[in-house]
Amino acid sequence: MNTKKIPATAILAALALLTAAAAGQAAAQTKAPTTREMALLCWQEFGELVPAKIATVRVPFGSLEPHGVIPNGTDSLAPAAMARDIAARVDGLIAPVLNYGMTDAMKAYPGAVSIPAEAYGPFAEAVLDNLAANGFRNLIVLNGHGGNAAALNAAATRVANARRVRVLVVNWWTLADDITRSVFKQNGGHAGNNETAYIQAFLPEHIHPERYKPEMATPIPPAGAYTAVPVPSTILLYEKGQGYPTFDAAQAKDYFRKVNDRVAELVLDTIAKWDLAGVYK
Repeated sequence: MNTKKIPATAILAALALLTAAAAGQAAAQTKAPTTREMALLCWQEFGELVPAKIATVRVPFGSLEPHGVIPNGTDSLAPAAMARDIAARVDGLIAPVLNYGMTDAMKAYPGAVSIPAEAYGPFAEAVLDNLAANGFRNLIVLNGHGGNAAALNAAATRVANARRVRVLVVNWWTLADDITRSVFKQNGGHAGNNETAYIQAFLPEHIHPERYKPEMATPIPPAGAYTAVPVPSTILLYEKGQGYPTFDAAQAKDYFRKVNDRVAELVLDTIAKWDLAGVYK
């Protein structure tokens, strides 16, 4: 039998190594993800994060259609920027934006791409279904295009019930209606003061006031009054005489911040209430 004593220094060194290893493992478990963007994560890191540490994903849905003198991709750019801006407040990952939507009434304008309803609905549902299958419990759909809303609501309902997950569909321009009226002192419009300001806040170099003329705008007709296909204008006012773009940088920054605060508040409140009710926990 070897009765040689192990030096105290060796024991202390071994303990120090074990302590350091444990500390390193704990730090690895608590450190923030290298990115919130799903598309930039490697599969190993994703597997470590979801569902053990992250239960929420923000999914931007948009479209590619004319928007007056702002980018054709406004409906995708806005919810994608929103998802990133609220990332620090709403813990979760950000799924890649879906850049195409249903915009048949604008297909005649250059650069528009419209997906048929019979293709878009199942595709949107498959995206949400796969995110649920990956372990996300809270699916936050940030929709940037009104034409997508009905299909996204239907897809959200089916996936939530089938997968036993919680899904929130946010149409930001409607949610922010009172903010639009507060900031601009009037109603908004498609490619009007609200959308123009939101995009101007983070992409001012792609706003073109030099191309703008007030006669480019047309009020949306009262429900049932008439339908024009293609739409006669790419700026559609919610109310006659209101919603014209202002191109005011200060208003743009103020609007961007207030809208994102409202969206973050809604998401956090909804998740908290789901948790309080014990829904699909």
